Amino acid sequence: MRRLLLLFFAVVVAGGALPAAAAPWVQPLEHAHAHNDYEHDRPLADALDHGFTSVEADVWLVDGELRVAHDLVDARPGRTLTSLYLKPLAERVHAGGGRVYPRWRESFQLLIDIKSDGPSTYRAVDAALREFRFMLTQWTNGHERSGAVEVVISGNRPRADMLAQRSRLAGYDGRLADLGTGTPAGFMPLVSDNWSNVFMWQGVGPMPAAERAKLHGIVAQAHEAGYRIRFWATPDTPGAAREAVWRELLAAAVDHINTDDLAGLREFLLVNDAAERAAA
Repeated sequence: MRRLLLLFFAVVVAGGALPAAAAPWVQPLEHAHAHNDYEHDRPLADALDHGFTSVEADVWLVDGELRVAHDLVDARPGRTLTSLYLKPLAERVHAGGGRVYPRWRESFQLLIDIKSDGPSTYRAVDAALREFRFMLTQWTNGHERSGAVEVVISGNRPRADMLAQRSRLAGYDGRLADLGTGTPAGFMPLVSDNWSNVFMWQGVGPMPAAERAKLHGIVAQAHEAGYRIRFWATPDTPGAAREAVWRELLAAAVDHINTDDLAGLREFLLVNDAAERAAA
């Protein structure tokens, strides 16, 4: 029954008919970000099956390979940025008429978190991206050409190296300290930071008015400058506290909600959207 209800909510949100069994259609969820996506049973594929529009891959440059893992000890040969993400996304874009989700016209975000040395790893990332430039958002001399996939570099970000490029295939993931600096959105499309370093509230009881105002102010400042906003280290244990934080993030128009629980966030967003539409 629960699965049927979720399917109904997805159809209501999409405004369409029930998908055919032979060609299931997943409602893309614009706020859904798969934190440490590679730790799922099927990296990228599980996120796509749940309608996520942003995924995160940690990379280490080892023996010339961009290996995907959270810790260096787990960076295995062959488990690379290209094999797990770039090739499957390219196949998806080809099959989807030029988009990751055929009925969704926005860019899919691939957040690459550099774990090893920034400059050398970024050079390897840049070289890997060149093979797939046909599907990527590109920035040339300050001009942006939107693609099916937008890559953003996080972690050990070599800011100077990226700024020096005349043509880039990746944006820079800023921090809250970058707000108000005048950094163009064409270089820094995303601003991310640690929730626990900014807010005391962890979802227990009402959010303090001062912290809610602070959150809304941060988002408004980011959006005014053209940046998307994301927080990591938000509560992610299933329960009322997590849902309370998610509701506040949505109410403040935070662009990407971080989670390791694909099914949990999908259910929350679909039910929330259906409730909003029913109340409208």
